[in-house]
Amino acid sequence: MHWVSTETNLRRQLDAWRCSGDTIALVPTMGNLHPGHLSLVETAKARANRVVVSIFVNPLQFGPNEDYARYPRTLEADREKLANCGVDLLFSPPVEEIYPQGSKKTTYIEVPGLSDILCGASRPGHFRGVATVVAKLFNLVQPHLAVFGEKDFQQLLVIRKMVADLNFPVEIIGAPIVREADGLAMSSRNQYLSSQERKVAPSLYQVLCETRSAIKAGEQDYYRLAKAQTAKLRQLGFDPDYFSILRAHDLGEPSPGDSPLVILTAAKLGQTRLIDNLVVS
Repeated sequence: MHWVSTETNLRRQLDAWRCSGDTIALVPTMGNLHPGHLSLVETAKARANRVVVSIFVNPLQFGPNEDYARYPRTLEADREKLANCGVDLLFSPPVEEIYPQGSKKTTYIEVPGLSDILCGASRPGHFRGVATVVAKLFNLVQPHLAVFGEKDFQQLLVIRKMVADLNFPVEIIGAPIVREADGLAMSSRNQYLSSQERKVAPSLYQVLCETRSAIKAGEQDYYRLAKAQTAKLRQLGFDPDYFSILRAHDLGEPSPGDSPLVILTAAKLGQTRLIDNLVVS
């Protein structure tokens, strides 16, 4: 596996592959890799000749009181996992390589509407940071396709809209959520949970499943249902940020008969913010 940290070395290797006619896939990550990340790699490998994984903890998508400084950085362990998975190239740039004049002075990209609701409402500027760094990675790597996890459902839609609006020649692939045996969606932040919180955490997925069952059984008062499930999360010990039932294609408010729908939630358990979602066809 090639391992580079500069634009010059990255482009040199990618140019050689393009000259050979290879199809290139990109899997953007922030590192601290778990099986969910590695499933994205497997999806990419099935669709492209060459797989590039980026590891970059992007300061632009963290708020002032969020966990940028303590976000786990495990580059050596990540590099070994990626090599064992057959990744062709790891790109792990320092911050100054991505933001030469500092992240505060960089040109940014904003996707209006989708970026302002749900996680965007409670984390102002988060999706602006995501869209900006992903656009930069697309320009650096120029992949034919890129793979993102469906756990960050809102992020996936933000990226898809950015690609469509700015005419990036990149196919965006959404990969299914990978879960622990008890249903908890895999996340780098799960390691912040205490042992007691870890026992409670799978309840988030269970409430999503109960909500899906209610919708499939004919419940169409989505506001009432979401309000009841928010209250249930509080009873279970969560501090809900939101619990919403929306149209899956644009995160708009659904009308009876709309399909598919997506149930999305974000909630704190102790100091750890968890997100999850479930699509209802």
